[in-house]
Amino acid sequence: MDIVSALRTFQRVVETGSFSAAAHDLDVTQPAVSRQVAALEGHFNTRLLHRTTSGLSLTAEGERMLPMALRILEAVEELGDAAGSDGAMASGKVRLSVPAPLGLYLSERLGDLLAAHPKLSVELIFRELGSDMIEERLDLEVRLGQVADSSLVCRRIGWTTAFLVAAPAYLARRAAPRAPKEIKDHECLCYNRAGEANTWSFSNGSEDISVRISPRLTACNAVAIHRAALAGAGLAVLSHIIAMPDIAAGRLVPVMKDFQPSRLPVTVVYPSRRNMPLRVKTVLDFLTEAMGQDPSMCASGADRQWN
Repeated sequence: MDIVSALRTFQRVVETGSFSAAAHDLDVTQPAVSRQVAALEGHFNTRLLHRTTSGLSLTAEGERMLPMALRILEAVEELGDAAGSDGAMASGKVRLSVPAPLGLYLSERLGDLLAAHPKLSVELIFRELGSDMIEERLDLEVRLGQVADSSLVCRRIGWTTAFLVAAPAYLARRAAPRAPKEIKDHECLCYNRAGEANTWSFSNGSEDISVRISPRLTACNAVAIHRAALAGAGLAVLSHIIAMPDIAAGRLVPVMKDFQPSRLPVTVVYPSRRNMPLRVKTVLDFLTEAMGQDPSMCASGADRQWN
């Protein structure tokens, strides 16, 4: 038995929750996956998985073995990276959690990454709020704003740029606000990206101003707020990634030009910098490079185009 292969199969079964899904990911047959897991259980003379009609779950022994198995697999990947040096090829799946606007931006660029690394695959998970990375088996997660979890390794990769916008149909009914204090009189559509659905923050270059709002619509997904704004439902603070095409086409109008939405740091977090597999490092480097290609996400930002 190839114990490394069996451990990798065991890992994929646990991550996917089924033998058939693991077989699909590993590009082998379901019986082959079953044989690998059975061989692993036979080798250690213990049952690692409960198999029921409703699905799979780890036994107590499986719970204890899984972290050790992951450390072994990380060490094997690190050895492979060292042995292969510059010729090493990234392989395997990377689970990457990102806010929806950034996920859309990255999805247009991932094709080049995957073409350059034929054995690499990426699972994009759209999520606006931070999660338990260990429990959800995430390799990387992009977060907006300050990261409070001191147990995670953080790398700042950029900054947000956003606009306060409304559709022409809405502005035909309501005069655009000229200062933050006037926002309270408007219909507000709030993208709840940091658990703060009742506050918008703005800056005029010398002063930061926070405004309490009473949103008529709140959603934890920016795409939903974007569509509501296009339909004329109210004011919204939207990332430049999804707002700029509509601003250029006249479908959305940026308002309150003297007070722009405050910029937030964009940070990629991961559980540990030790023994980072080449597949994860490759995607991390891709993230950093992709952010740097957009001037609006660089530290200095870019001039916002109002016309």
